[in-house]
Amino acid sequence: MASRRPAPPDGGYGWVVVTSAFFIMGLTAAVLKNFGLFFLDIQSHFGVLTSTTSWVTSTTIATFHLGAPAASALTLLFSQRAVIIVGGLLSASGMLLASLDLSLPCLYLTMGILQGIGISFSWIPANSMVSHYFAQWRPIAYAIASSGECVFAIVFSPFFQWLIEMYGWQGALLIIGGLQLNLCVCGVLMRPLETTQSPTEKTEEDVEADAAVAPPRRKTVIFQCSLLRKPELLLYILFAVFAAAGFFIPPVFLVPFANSLGMDNYWPASILSVLALADLAGRLICGWIANMRLLRNLQLLTMVVTLLGVVLLLLPISHNYWAILVFSSLYGFLFGCVVAIHVTSIVDIVTLEGFDSGLGLFMMFRSIGGFTGLPAAGWLVDETKDYSSAFYLSGLCLIFSAVFIVLVDWLIQRKKANEADVYQVIGQQEDWETG
Repeated sequence: MASRRPAPPDGGYGWVVVTSAFFIMGLTAAVLKNFGLFFLDIQSHFGVLTSTTSWVTSTTIATFHLGAPAASALTLLFSQRAVIIVGGLLSASGMLLASLDLSLPCLYLTMGILQGIGISFSWIPANSMVSHYFAQWRPIAYAIASSGECVFAIVFSPFFQWLIEMYGWQGALLIIGGLQLNLCVCGVLMRPLETTQSPTEKTEEDVEADAAVAPPRRKTVIFQCSLLRKPELLLYILFAVFAAAGFFIPPVFLVPFANSLGMDNYWPASILSVLALADLAGRLICGWIANMRLLRNLQLLTMVVTLLGVVLLLLPISHNYWAILVFSSLYGFLFGCVVAIHVTSIVDIVTLEGFDSGLGLFMMFRSIGGFTGLPAAGWLVDETKDYSSAFYLSGLCLIFSAVFIVLVDWLIQRKKANEADVYQVIGQQEDWETG
């Protein structure tokens, strides 16, 4: 009797999984998105350059992405539940140790590496669970789950600012670490789908033979590195590298940019809250549009990535609160649109069977952009003494990345057209032979 992957139930306990993933996104990505609130305090505390301070967030982002293949492999070896619980413990430990304020290199290790691995071990399995529980409703289910990042970011922006003012940035990190322990609770709720058995009946001798040959409940780990032979995935990885180089710059530099214009602390924090609200709207609306199948996912992704780059090129012309608020809202909405579909588009490239491995490879190589983008932006700010240069770099990287999405979509459509021609020829031959 052969075991096989169960069909996605498209509902039922899947909505519990979506709810758990919602909280996981909030306790990982939303925390990372608000690292910019700590930027100036850490910089002034250690008396270092902008580029030096940016390595803290850059290390977190890079480790988050580099840990993706390990998270995917451990998910295949054990379960999503176990990996998420470990991720929660690592994330909380990173923040708790960072609050000790030992030195800036220690922040790279704790707030950077430990926090990044913890986020990766929580975020990757959560996305995997949503994709395996849903097929028809996958875009909207993923949009709802990922919107946890936005909802929590709306709350976290003023809350973190208040924590910093009340307890200092060290005390704020300690409390955030305690909050991230709830990732372990979310992991417990992630019930893996049970493998189903083929309907063929077996004799008692067959059952005893199977029991003697194969140990029960043992999993075979198959991390498909061979997916890198697919040109479509390679091009999509190039999109990820350039997009990541620009993706994480605005959340980190938006608060310092607003402060450089003379705004008080709570005004920049309110901008982050509005940005997160627009991000939430973008994820839900784009997920709904993707679920309607009006456009191919890759077509929709090309449009929103290009528009996102244009908005970031225009954002630095803002020199008052309301103008920054408008462009930040547009940025947040388009950012949410990209997040809603860029992960689920991997299924279109490698199919559901290769999704776990494809996501791991995608995230691992995306770390190149995430690791270099922020320090490059920090270096430009140090050289030009102007935060606008960081947004120009971000916008150009995103516009350039859209070119690779166009190429991926063209290759996939050409392959489908070729397969359709082959099936048509085979059908004609069968008709001729029948005739």
